[in-house]
Amino acid sequence: MFNDMPPLTHSQQQDAVERIQSLMAQGMSSGEAIALVAADLRRQHRSDTVTYDKCDEDE
Repeated sequence: MFNDMPPLTHSQQQDAVERIQSLMAQGMSSGEAIALVAADLRRQHRSDTVTYDKCDEDE
């Protein structure tokens, strides 16, 4: 279920909770707030992950 969620530090978890609470205080439902923050975390994780194809540089 959470295979696509990056591992978060305690500080990152706290930041996410505070952001969710802030969105809820502005009138967003808890489900929407959680989904939005989770999507942002996934997007950030994907942009932070470097992927590359191995080239034949050794030859």
